[in-house]
Amino acid sequence: MAKSALIKTVHTDCPICNTFHQVEERARMSSTTIKGEKVFYEEHFYVCRNSSSNEFKTDALDDANLMSARNAYRKAHNLFTSDEIVAVRENYGLTQVELAKLLGWGEATVARYESKAIQDEAYDTMLRLIMENPLMAIQFLDKNGDKFQEPKRMQIRTKMIEKLDTYGKEYLSRQTLISAYVKFSMPSDYNGYKLLDINKIECMISYYAEQSTDLYKVQLMNMLWYADALFYKTYSNSMTGLAYRHEPMGAFPIGHQSLTHLKNVNVQIEEDYESTKYHFYPNTLLDTSELSKNERAVLDTVAAKFRNYSTSDFVDSIQEEIAFQQTNQNDIIPYSMAKKIRAF
Repeated sequence: MAKSALIKTVHTDCPICNTFHQVEERARMSSTTIKGEKVFYEEHFYVCRNSSSNEFKTDALDDANLMSARNAYRKAHNLFTSDEIVAVRENYGLTQVELAKLLGWGEATVARYESKAIQDEAYDTMLRLIMENPLMAIQFLDKNGDKFQEPKRMQIRTKMIEKLDTYGKEYLSRQTLISAYVKFSMPSDYNGYKLLDINKIECMISYYAEQSTDLYKVQLMNMLWYADALFYKTYSNSMTGLAYRHEPMGAFPIGHQSLTHLKNVNVQIEEDYESTKYHFYPNTLLDTSELSKNERAVLDTVAAKFRNYSTSDFVDSIQEEIAFQQTNQNDIIPYSMAKKIRAF
């Protein structure tokens, strides 16, 4: 039997001993086949301590386990999970039927995707488009607006315009960053043999901000380089896919200005008479679970080393690195030079 972990205890009707009593809800890793593919997921079940044959599930647990397996499949194929689909429509205050009408789908389609069916890639792309870009949502509403009563159509449009005002700049920054990395669309020594992963970058920034109450732009950009370089030195690929340039204040990612406007980056601009400072804070709403154990270990190592470094300390440290000494200003720093990193 696979090793399991206790989640909680509940009182329920137990079919094992036919009494109402306290049982354990436990979880373990399990596997099943979805669309001909084996997937691993977290399976929940109940345990009755009154019997040797003590394991059982309810219909509700079976449904939840099936959803967990389907979401594991979705994640493996870079598709929105059921919860993320719910988030798309809630972002615009839509019901399941309204979201289906907006996208020109059958009225039951969204309900099926949120409960049991797995969307195909084309439908997933449409969901991503309207989640990431409110302007695309408005265009869909203009196309399919005749499916709504006028008051409702105007209500939905108003909500979309609010979203456009709220994070339109963030969307443009994300697209600008993606555009800056078109030239790095293949794995190479300049991106650490990894393609750009913006979600990972957002997680890393929030994770670093948790480790330091005074995380500013110069510190952050150089800590990103050290994390990517150390990870590359250990595992032969970078964490983020960022390409770094030799700049006067250290190793800065190409497109670093766009990083400050990403949706999940919590940054406050502090201005005085002499300069503008970008102060980074944790994003408590961001799920950093996609950071692996190895990635967290590297981030912890870098944070512990540089937690109390000032801007000038970072500049001095970077200038001691072979990667900095053997490149000229504005040169892209090859990841292969990370093999000679001196700080660790």
